[in-house]
Amino acid sequence: MNPLYITYNATKKKLTWRDAVEALRFGHTFPNAEIRDMFLGPAHGTLLSRGAYIEGVGYGVKSTTVFNRNTQKGLPSVQGAMLVFEPECGQLRAIIESRLITEFKTAADSMLGATFLMRPDSKKVLIVGAGAVARSLIEAYSAIFPGLERITVWARHFAQAEALAKEWEHNSVAVVAVTDLGAAASEADAISTATLAREPILKGQWIQPGTHIDLIGAYKADMREADDALITTGSLFVDSRETTLGHIGELTIPIASGVITADDVQGDLYDMIRNPSCGRQASTDITIFKNGGGAHLDLMMAWYICKQAGVER
Repeated sequence: MNPLYITYNATKKKLTWRDAVEALRFGHTFPNAEIRDMFLGPAHGTLLSRGAYIEGVGYGVKSTTVFNRNTQKGLPSVQGAMLVFEPECGQLRAIIESRLITEFKTAADSMLGATFLMRPDSKKVLIVGAGAVARSLIEAYSAIFPGLERITVWARHFAQAEALAKEWEHNSVAVVAVTDLGAAASEADAISTATLAREPILKGQWIQPGTHIDLIGAYKADMREADDALITTGSLFVDSRETTLGHIGELTIPIASGVITADDVQGDLYDMIRNPSCGRQASTDITIFKNGGGAHLDLMMAWYICKQAGVER
């Protein structure tokens, strides 16, 4: 059987956010994944390759280039593809455009975490950043949490936030661009950060009791989005201990300086799905979720996409 090449434009319309979140939830019922990451190249132009094996699910490798300066040339900052292999004989089943995998995996990862950690009565969400991830977060929040009333968007360049908000003028949830990050953060019930920041941009002094914080952007050892005050204030969770602890600056930097320890991480998605008592404990808790986006999540999402595209295992 020849592998199928699955493209973004031909397949996105076949996917839904609810099913994407459920694909990740279901994927965590299988044995824990084996995962390996590889980074090559300079900070401004990195090749990131991530591989995973899940017993009963299969194998997958996603390779993407991350070029921060591409936006100045009108090019995507992230480009690549994923190879998906079935579990019985290791046959290549599909090659998937990485944009499709990453868009749905990244936001669905955060939404799955939010189902355990965000207050059920939350009405206001703040998205920090105005790029591709911010766009998919607006879609995902609107679909998964229909009780929301307002999504605010902040970016370093207000024009970018304003342009993104205008795309959603007729959304079921009001989407508004804002200029004051601190004020918006202090009013939000949940905050998702999706930036390429290397220094913290979200401050603990802004955050009110009961807020859920979803940290997405920092994916390397020298990157952070939350300051020490925030990291030490909240109840800390991750999508995967294996892909965040020891790898991502959001955690490695405050651990190295003694601000927190690895034991301060109260659970990951495997823990929360398998143990109903793991997650938000009180309405006043500040919960912090580090979305590390490991290769096992790419693989879980890849098989959902394969199924919708008509690929059999």
